[in-house]
Amino acid sequence: MEPVDQFAVVLGIAVVIGCVNYVWIKLPPAIGMLLGSLVISLLIVTSDRVLHLHMMGWFRETLGDADWPHFFLDGVLAFLLFAGSLHVDITELNRRKWLILILATASVIISTVIFGVGLWLVLHLLGVDIPLIWCLLVGAILAPTDAVVVENLLSKVGLPPNLRAAIVGESLFNDGAGVVLFLLALGVAQGDVRFHLGHGQVPLALLREITGGAFIGLVSGYCAAWLLARVHDRGLQLLISMALVLGSYRLALQFDVSGPIAVVAAGLCIGASSQRSGLSPDTRAALVGFWSPLNQLLNTMLFLFMGLHILGLVVAHGSVLPVMLAIPLAIASRFISVAVPIVFIRESLREKFTGIVVLTWAGMRGGISIALALTLPETPWRPLLELITYAVVLFTIVVQGLSFARVLHAAYGGKELA
Repeated sequence: MEPVDQFAVVLGIAVVIGCVNYVWIKLPPAIGMLLGSLVISLLIVTSDRVLHLHMMGWFRETLGDADWPHFFLDGVLAFLLFAGSLHVDITELNRRKWLILILATASVIISTVIFGVGLWLVLHLLGVDIPLIWCLLVGAILAPTDAVVVENLLSKVGLPPNLRAAIVGESLFNDGAGVVLFLLALGVAQGDVRFHLGHGQVPLALLREITGGAFIGLVSGYCAAWLLARVHDRGLQLLISMALVLGSYRLALQFDVSGPIAVVAAGLCIGASSQRSGLSPDTRAALVGFWSPLNQLLNTMLFLFMGLHILGLVVAHGSVLPVMLAIPLAIASRFISVAVPIVFIRESLREKFTGIVVLTWAGMRGGISIALALTLPETPWRPLLELITYAVVLFTIVVQGLSFARVLHAAYGGKELA
């Protein structure tokens, strides 16, 4: 099937699910789209087994030809991160910059190691023999939080500006660190002699990726902001912003530095220029008015794809218990990874505890975890590792997403937040 036909099929399903959710169910759009696509997936599987309609084979053939994971990682992710960065409060982000930097780097490493080692021990006790490096690989896949899900969720609840900046900033920047760790672990797992997890290679690789990506993003972002301040044609302004996103992302990849961080840095430059009167309010409104609906469309398609991917998952006998144990392990690794840096900040014990709880429950995984899992090479362990990844993503988005407001209310002692 042609790519245009594939897009038409996915878009049609998205419209049906979106309308049903908007009119009757009224869940948050991302969660509604994910659950709706899961329902459709289950209906397709049921129709195959009960009515023998062979719908599952048709969907797999229709959606399986496209290289969705690389399409997301190499293109869609850039647009989503840029759209999210336009809504960031630059002042609050600057105040929390050191905490955000630690959360987006050290916390990602801590979470990767704790989840990877913990998963390896759990599987070993259950009699499942998987090398440690492959468990660390899954830890890297599940370490970064999803900026799209987090931004969508925080728009529905009240949260103090400083904590909101920490959550949003971390979710925007930790994608780059997660991808770096994934590639390093994958290189080790595949026996590439260029990759070693020791000798300080991980922090050096993170430093190079972050500083290189940030430099490219800052330079391209300020150049684009200079142009936007002098161009008054709306169409040309939108064209400049799209060229900025794809140009900075692809340029960063060409230099082997972080494309996600380059795009976020470029978006923050646009936001900073707006707040410092470099751009007119009309120009900023036009950019936000264009990128917000585009962000919603891409977000919808992403979560629809995540739900439909269940058609390709095979739940083997004996995989249910490892998957069930992986979910609390993912929450525990997230809790420890955010607790370590927060313990050292200058706040009261009550504020530290509240920040740890909120950051832990706001640590929802999403599209980047699914996309990275789908790029895993074919091995005997891939089906189980994919299933674990999908289960953690589903739990964090649905359960943590729907209960986040109540957890936030409890964390602040029942007080009403703005």
